[in-house]
Amino acid sequence: MAVETDVLDELRRLRTRVPRLTGSLAATVDGLVLAHDVPDTEPEGLAALTAAALGVAHRMTDAAARGDFRELLVRGSGGYVATYAAGTTAVLTLLAEDRVNVGRLHLEGRRSGARIADLLATSVGPGTGRHADRPAPEEHLATVPPATERPIGTLPVRSPQRPTHLPRPQTGI
Repeated sequence: MAVETDVLDELRRLRTRVPRLTGSLAATVDGLVLAHDVPDTEPEGLAALTAAALGVAHRMTDAAARGDFRELLVRGSGGYVATYAAGTTAVLTLLAEDRVNVGRLHLEGRRSGARIADLLATSVGPGTGRHADRPAPEEHLATVPPATERPIGTLPVRSPQRPTHLPRPQTGI
């Protein structure tokens, strides 16, 4: 059974355990959808917004010296959006009605996040991708830059590049 199917099964079981839960989504920390059960919502957009909120949440916990990210809760006039860490590579986002039992939402969201992290850890790892049985071409290995160690949820910083040419001076003005 594929990991996506296992994660989707967990999302569906979560929906039966939490009354007033209206949707759930598992995504990578980069905003790619792993599995979703979110009717009337665009999962790709929600995953992208989750990744953006995750980056801000990581910065907030760092700035406030509160340790590693665990969860994020947003309340709107129509309900809640809760995001839970699912290991270091994924997040679980839950959508719930305004009258949801928030304690139950947290309890089940944390449990499901841990289960999803376990599912991903056992099926995704070094050398387990779709083309894991194929050796990488030699020319590709030479061009791969070394991986930079950047904490999950932090955004890369770009420095401006110098222009390759100088602008022409304008005359006659």
